[in-house]
Amino acid sequence: MIGEKIKIWRDGEYDYPGAYGFVPFMVSYVHEDEGIRPGMLIVPGGAYRYASPSEAHLPAMEFYHAGYNVFVLAYTVNYLEEPLKMQPLADIARAVRIIRRHSGRCHIDPDKVVVCGFSAGGHLCASLCVHHKDIRDMDAVYNEITARPDAALLCYPVITSGEYANRESFRALLGEEPDAEELEYMSLEKHVTEDTPPCFLWQTATDVSVPVENSYLFARACSEAKVPFAHHVFSEGVHGMSVATEEWLARDYGQPYTMEQIRFLAEAVRGGKTSLPAEAAEKILKEHELDGTKKQKWSPKEKEEIRASMYEVTQWRELAKRWLARTLEPDAPSKFYGGEKE
Repeated sequence: MIGEKIKIWRDGEYDYPGAYGFVPFMVSYVHEDEGIRPGMLIVPGGAYRYASPSEAHLPAMEFYHAGYNVFVLAYTVNYLEEPLKMQPLADIARAVRIIRRHSGRCHIDPDKVVVCGFSAGGHLCASLCVHHKDIRDMDAVYNEITARPDAALLCYPVITSGEYANRESFRALLGEEPDAEELEYMSLEKHVTEDTPPCFLWQTATDVSVPVENSYLFARACSEAKVPFAHHVFSEGVHGMSVATEEWLARDYGQPYTMEQIRFLAEAVRGGKTSLPAEAAEKILKEHELDGTKKQKWSPKEKEEIRASMYEVTQWRELAKRWLARTLEPDAPSKFYGGEKE
């Protein structure tokens, strides 16, 4: 079934102050046959301030058509001022546990659950990869289920809180004045161990939002810990290229369901429930194209430059599928989920 909405927290389990009625959820892209397939959890980016629709439906359909049963996670974000701290990590850990607990109903192999994150979503996926043992669940049944992914795709990921940090992401996650211990914990290259699952990383060398050094730092840490990994750096391309297809370039992202928390926030602003004036609600909706308008994000010249870089970057999708096939089924390296073979 495509489009089923699954709340990941029950009543009384979730209380992030900036949610204003929003509860994190997954949206399903599950085949309706009886075949047992690998599962994938897609985690959009957005600097931990929103969950980008450009990194939700498009990659979900890409891997759905490759034979995966896929879910997209709409996790907790911080648009205003309430630091997220551990809430997004609790969200993704619960989501992975839900997928494993209900793997039979979803026709998923519980030993083949992959996370795929973009930008700040890549940071969240990588956080789960290195900190999965730390995330206890308040539900005793879920707490007995491992939250460790079996593999991770990290797409232009935020990794480090150090010299090459994406500061906007860390402000939303930890606040304006995080302490040194928090920054150390969320600087993920410092926490890779032999128990970290295999990771596939890709990024462009010209990314100005998340410096390419983020990927290099994590790849080096994987190498030193003897964690299986692949690392692809493409010569050029902007940040946030998602699946790098014409559909993406045309900004045809599908329904922006990952922006539900922003909609709830706008309603709270209108209702005087935040520190913002009521008229700020329209600005928030307009900024995220939730008012029915669509921005002209790139000039014609910029679009042609991006299109030229896509010729190279678009390869990441097939490279990732081949790597996953080899990683999840090492005895059948030529198998592709979806039926095609080399």
